[in-house]
Amino acid sequence: MTDARPESGLLSPGWTGSPAASATSDGAYLRALLDAEAALTRAQETLGLAPEGAGAAVTAAAAGAFDAHSLAERARGGGNPVIPLVADLTRAVGGTFGPYVHRGATSQDIMDTATMLVAVRTLETVLADLGRTQEALARLAAAHRDTVMPGRTLTQHAVPTTFGLKAAGWRSLVLDARDRITAVRDGLPAQLGGAAGTLAAFTAYGAPDATALVAAYARELELAEPLLPWHTLRTPVADLAGALAFAAGALGKIATDVLTLARTEIAEVAEGSGGGSSAMPHKANPVRSTLIAAAALRAPQLAAVLFGSLTAPDERPAGAWHAEWEPLRDLLRLVGGAARDAAELAEGLRVRPEAMRADVDLTHGLIVSERLSAELSAVLGRARAKELLTALAPRTYAEGRPLAELLAEEADMKDVDLGDLTDPARYTGSAGALTDRALERR
Repeated sequence: MTDARPESGLLSPGWTGSPAASATSDGAYLRALLDAEAALTRAQETLGLAPEGAGAAVTAAAAGAFDAHSLAERARGGGNPVIPLVADLTRAVGGTFGPYVHRGATSQDIMDTATMLVAVRTLETVLADLGRTQEALARLAAAHRDTVMPGRTLTQHAVPTTFGLKAAGWRSLVLDARDRITAVRDGLPAQLGGAAGTLAAFTAYGAPDATALVAAYARELELAEPLLPWHTLRTPVADLAGALAFAAGALGKIATDVLTLARTEIAEVAEGSGGGSSAMPHKANPVRSTLIAAAALRAPQLAAVLFGSLTAPDERPAGAWHAEWEPLRDLLRLVGGAARDAAELAEGLRVRPEAMRADVDLTHGLIVSERLSAELSAVLGRARAKELLTALAPRTYAEGRPLAELLAEEADMKDVDLGDLTDPARYTGSAGALTDRALERR
């Protein structure tokens, strides 16, 4: 058990209380550091580089209580928490096996490996919530396959679409995020290179093939075996940053759409349980969407720091590696919280087809002008069709009359069946088929 003083998360409602918050806490990080140290001793024992019983002794000691706050304060002396942790763990093991704690490793080996463990454990929670989100969106897409609503381009009504297609698109983004995160998670590697990435110390301690120790270490931790030590080859962190930033953006797209559609004057959707206001009792704010949108705004800048660390110099970096720790944890937390909120948002989203239909009719039928232009060109000729629609469009607003009614009064439209042509619900193109196709993806 570790002694880690919990963070209150006072300014972090987006991730506080989420599974990702627990998986990235100081206590969780400390547990991962201890797991990395214990696994190293066990791996050395399996190859005869440590005496029988050393792995069990270190593992048992690592299960004890360690003070994260004390470690944090003492980390200033060497620039990272591994140095004081090794001292405390060695003292806890004591006796015969104490010298086999951290034997041959460098601080970055343990810190990087622990970071990968924290990432894997956190991503499991993210993937679970993404799974909930996509399942809820699939249900919405199927239920509203043919629910007509305005398609909007450049903020204005364009042509009709369906809410089913919109929800299917949201789900597609969630599945894209899931697939990227899964691929990254499955490839996150252990780190073991020694002082400068040559594994020299392990050879000095008697390893005939130090690369075999890397493989054994990765197996102990259930992480991928790296081809090379990656002290200054930061592909794993950059890949993780990219997948997390993409996931934040994918969820942010959903949130942004909901924030628009939930506006009072649009009201086509609403969050299942909106948040209250300290001043206005009537409000039910779209809080889940708001928090997801905030995470999406922050994520790219955090990822940028991690991509910047790809320039880490020499065989061990000064500053570039250290700069990764906080933004990476922040990214894991933000995406974990956003995934939690997205699942709750999707599962509770209230869809209002009647409001969607009312909004479709706001332009008095002009939302199908594209169809009318094409269809009437075949009947009246392209020039006359354009002339007619151009003339009638402003009249629909000025007179408050439907376009179909104005068209019916034109002499050259007497024999044209305007019913289907002017019905927005009959001009959703392949929206239904596209929704069905999207829902086939698993």
